[in-house]
Amino acid sequence: MASLLLTTESHPLLVLGLLFLCGYLGGRLANRFKFPRVSGYIVAGLLLSSSVTGIIPLDLVEDKLFLITDIALSIIAFAIGGSLSISKLKRVGKSILWINFTQAFGAFILSFILVLLLTPFIMGAKVPGIDLLTGYLPLSLIIGAISVATAPAAILAIVHEYRAKGPLTTTLLGIVALDDATAIIMYAFAGAAVSALTGMNNASLLNVAVKPVTEILGALLIGVIFGFILVRTVSWIKQRESLLVVILGTIFLCTGISMELGVSPLLTNMTVGFFTVNRAKHSHDLFDTLENIEEPIFALFFTVAGAHFDLKVLRLAGLISLAIVFSRILGKLIGTRLGAKISHAPDVVNKYLGISLLPTAGVAIGLAFMAKPLFKDAFLYDIMINAVLGSVIINELAAPPFVKYALLKAGEGHKEIT
Repeated sequence: MASLLLTTESHPLLVLGLLFLCGYLGGRLANRFKFPRVSGYIVAGLLLSSSVTGIIPLDLVEDKLFLITDIALSIIAFAIGGSLSISKLKRVGKSILWINFTQAFGAFILSFILVLLLTPFIMGAKVPGIDLLTGYLPLSLIIGAISVATAPAAILAIVHEYRAKGPLTTTLLGIVALDDATAIIMYAFAGAAVSALTGMNNASLLNVAVKPVTEILGALLIGVIFGFILVRTVSWIKQRESLLVVILGTIFLCTGISMELGVSPLLTNMTVGFFTVNRAKHSHDLFDTLENIEEPIFALFFTVAGAHFDLKVLRLAGLISLAIVFSRILGKLIGTRLGAKISHAPDVVNKYLGISLLPTAGVAIGLAFMAKPLFKDAFLYDIMINAVLGSVIINELAAPPFVKYALLKAGEGHKEIT
């Protein structure tokens, strides 16, 4: 049995092959039981993790597979930006802006407050030495920002499956497109606040306001520059295979430069995608080409995410996961109702949009991984990662049926003919 287990010296291709095949099987089984494939990918990674079967050591995941996370998140961010067509945004009207703002802050505030209140009682007796200002408060800020994110892939899949059309569907897709951008911006401010609290990178309270703004502006500037370059370049390319090479090269170069300059690669790539979809001729060809490789990238990313699971830490983080799920759901429901009333949205939006915004996955996990440098205490970071992963699994298992229910009850979806 020992010979079947991987070590930190195992060849990366051996690990990648195992992740691909196990992720594929997990995704197929998830579909068989009417769950999204992402749930199967995460569970497959969990079963491979060091705390379940021990096939993939945690050190191997953290030391050699981090590049998968960077690649996947860069592609996801570019695709999200590509869904922000100005023509589509104009059609959804002012309600999308109000609802996106209120539901995002609803999720952030309630998640932050509940995690801050409950975590000392959940962890205090078992993990002494963690204080409020440098421990529980930073943890709560990061989790609050991460809780804003919604999973566009799961929602789009359900909308397409049930051929949904109408005011609810239009508003839902518009908000999903903006929601992850909002989460990234809020995460930038939360990260700056955490750096100031923990004293990381010689941060001061002034940086809480200044640093996020400079990072956001820097990301937007880099994104516009690379977007302009991409639009001009692809206008000369005729072959779809060559398009993919140029798109991936642009995404990776943009990501690397962003990391070197200390700005958000997610926001940068989202800006590239936004600029491209609104400025390039036949931009749908670019994003259709990228779709051909999205599924294997997602399979690797979510399977690796599951492999980060540490069941020993989950004994503490499990209750925090439940707190995240509960507060996030409540925040999005209350925030959506408030935004719908302020903007005088249609009744179907007021009734059913909130439960349609519950899925969460890729960006939430990616932001959690990016938070590692913000924590002085590595164990506190492990608690946060496992709490977020736990909440994602719960959401991915429970939330998609609510999206289906909302679309059908609103009369905008069509049941499958069997």
